[in-house]
Amino acid sequence: MLEVPLDHADPAGPAIEVYAREVVAPGKEDSDLPWLLFLQGGPGHKAIRPGADPGAWLDRALREYRVLLLDQRGTGRSTPANRQTLPADPAEAAAYLRHFRADSIVRDAELLRRRLIGDRPWSVLGQSFGGFCAVTYLSLAPEGLREAFITGGLPSLTAGPDEVYRAAYPRVLAANERYFARYPDDQEIVRRIVRHLRERDVRLPGGERLTARRFQTLGIGLGSSVQFHNLHYLLEEAFIGRDELSDAFLRAVDAAVSYAARPIYALLHEACYCQGTASRWSAHRVRDEFPQFALDGDGPVRFVGEMIYPWFFEEDPALRPLRECAELLAAYEDWPDLYDVDRLAANAVPVAAAVYYDDMYVDRDHSLQTADRIAGLRTWVTNEYAHNGLSADARVLDRLIAMVRGEA
Repeated sequence: MLEVPLDHADPAGPAIEVYAREVVAPGKEDSDLPWLLFLQGGPGHKAIRPGADPGAWLDRALREYRVLLLDQRGTGRSTPANRQTLPADPAEAAAYLRHFRADSIVRDAELLRRRLIGDRPWSVLGQSFGGFCAVTYLSLAPEGLREAFITGGLPSLTAGPDEVYRAAYPRVLAANERYFARYPDDQEIVRRIVRHLRERDVRLPGGERLTARRFQTLGIGLGSSVQFHNLHYLLEEAFIGRDELSDAFLRAVDAAVSYAARPIYALLHEACYCQGTASRWSAHRVRDEFPQFALDGDGPVRFVGEMIYPWFFEEDPALRPLRECAELLAAYEDWPDLYDVDRLAANAVPVAAAVYYDDMYVDRDHSLQTADRIAGLRTWVTNEYAHNGLSADARVLDRLIAMVRGEA
């Protein structure tokens, strides 16, 4: 646990705590191993828990690194940021949360590095949003890095939220097509569920109504090889008889659509793409350009993906108290830059990045444009893995390590 400034530009101001867990292979506890910092996807997700979360990469990393699993500020055992802990005043809460993006996470990491190993650089592994953070690290503090590995997380250096979502919605439609090609009978099940939710007042275990549009957000997992199939197994047990949704289905849906465990994700997801501009609920606005996601007709139902909508803060009890705060964050324009294009063009840190060809969450073309703008970065483009390739197969990290070392 380390105390860090809430605002790194005001080191004498309010402080928060960040938590990081050291993991080392048995028998190597006293070895002088290089450090590898893992930056989790998100935003707003705590780091994996060894032995509890899937992470095929971890065993591979422990063969030669001492791994540090950082609970990024506001998550896990770090000082939490949620409806129970944020300031009651929406303006104060929004001002507080403006310090929870990648730039602050990188500066937290630098304080941790200096505390643990002084001036020695360490390695960084960034998955998804963690990869965004790694690119910010290369922009703000490359002197702290020995090498960088990025999986499914090369962001556009310049695209704003609208550009991001105009590229994202077609990828989500493509993921839907892959899903329903694999499970064609699910199309009728999904239509039946949507009709049922339109006609009836169905309540989730927490007491709030399950609307058709909230059910539609189950598509957020379609970019993961595991959750892709889990959605099918959830749908096949949706109904008890002909006219009632099962308790088991509603319990599982509740767990999938609730943001109780990750409110930062909902509050700051669009802000991750903002540099000098406001998001103004970009995903919500841009969705109007894609009528394929409409729920008011008799056409096929298509799930949405990694999109945050303002009505989340009406329908999710964990988010409802933060509605005004979310509106202020969506209207905020003065987000600082997250990437230094000139510094990245002069990069001297060895970097390797896996770009997943059919990634539903991170646009392939944006990633490749960024790869061309980071000096020395080696890119591996593959359609062998979904977005969760790092956790699914240790060979992903193995290849990235080999690429950095010029062995692949």
